[in-house]
Amino acid sequence: MKKSIEEHAARFDEEADEYDESKSDEYRACANLVIERADPDGSDIVLDLGTGTGAIAIALASDADRVVGRDISEGMMDEAEQKADDRGLENVAFDYGTFREPEYEGDVDVVTSNFAMHHLSDDEKRDAIDVIADLEPNRFVLGDVMFFGEPDPDEPFYSPEVDDPATVGTLADAFTDAGFSLTAVERVHEQVGVLVAERGRVETGDE
Repeated sequence: MKKSIEEHAARFDEEADEYDESKSDEYRACANLVIERADPDGSDIVLDLGTGTGAIAIALASDADRVVGRDISEGMMDEAEQKADDRGLENVAFDYGTFREPEYEGDVDVVTSNFAMHHLSDDEKRDAIDVIADLEPNRFVLGDVMFFGEPDPDEPFYSPEVDDPATVGTLADAFTDAGFSLTAVERVHEQVGVLVAERGRVETGDE
């Protein structure tokens, strides 16, 4: 991680009230794919890590039994809670948690994350995926900045001073080593994609 958790939290606190309006088309396309691929049913509990302003958590709430959002930024979660209140959602809860210490105990069926894990180093991502695997979800849907090929240093989709994206291969290896099967790989952009990892499924390759 190129910045401390506290530094990242402070940065997102400052951006919280304008965060939703500032996002790119690629971000929105990625979020939509994460929502589609998460596909909870009415009995599922969803854990959304790096929940931010709750875009994924709130979108999934109507189809899930319960959705739990975790983030490091109080400002972002304040925005998420306000959106949930405005929609009258009673099955969504937000609280502090990190990828490697999600501060969650209990059953979880689906884990989601969108545009958050790229702040971690490759080793930290691997640790995070191991922690998530220990929660024993059936499915983990990750949307993020990731490299499908060699990134163009003149046109980075990310901010090199704060972000540390991994290659798709590095992420795939981490999922496999943690006991998941990678069942879908969707490219949104040369540096943005969605990975679906499941337990007890045969790998299907790129889609």
